[in-house]
Amino acid sequence: MLADIIKNSKNIVFFGGAGVSTESNIPDFRSEKGLFSAEKTYGYPPEELLSATFFESKPELFFRYYKENLIYTSAKPNAAHIALTKLEQLEKLSAIVTQNVDGLHQSAGSENVIELHGSNHKQYCISCGENYALDYILDDANCDGFIPKCKNCGGTVRPDIILYEESLDSEVIKSAVEVIDQADCLIVGGTSLVVYPAAGLLRYFRGSNLVLINKDETDYDRSADLVIHDSIGKVLSEAVS
Repeated sequence: MLADIIKNSKNIVFFGGAGVSTESNIPDFRSEKGLFSAEKTYGYPPEELLSATFFESKPELFFRYYKENLIYTSAKPNAAHIALTKLEQLEKLSAIVTQNVDGLHQSAGSENVIELHGSNHKQYCISCGENYALDYILDDANCDGFIPKCKNCGGTVRPDIILYEESLDSEVIKSAVEVIDQADCLIVGGTSLVVYPAAGLLRYFRGSNLVLINKDETDYDRSADLVIHDSIGKVLSEAVS
């Protein structure tokens, strides 16, 4: 049925969450082995470790947690990423809206990717604004302990991601709303749809087919035209092949 929906759609948008990347061996936040299980190691819950307040008050521990848990340089695009790239190349998929910061959609070849929470491949100095690549903050030569420092002014270099207590970028939200509003098919995958304001973007969809692909049930299942509880990589690759 999904293959038929895709075949008959002209403007598909994909909205994805952490479940898209778990098949690339990147842990999600809420599973037993996810990032939310790390409190016993670091002494604080992840919501606090990844908050703007914690970044400012305890940057050493912030960067330790960030580097050890949110960066996976060996991760490769999986079947879901590849299938979405193929859909874009077939001119069926107009945009990807993602909550992930790992950059795997771009690595797979997708071009129109709207990153709601930023990207850990982008870094910037909080003092002078100088931009850096991910490799810079992973080089101990550029760091004071775990804290990366700007080569120009000595300021702290932080990841260009949205931390807890920070608002989503208004222009990014605007772009996401526009593509979802114009879509005739919205495929939502790998997200529990409990994180707001990102989950609230679904209310802007006015098209014909809302498809939810997730291993577990969500509060939006009753509103969808098609619900599939299975591996997103398997489902998308079979539907696009």
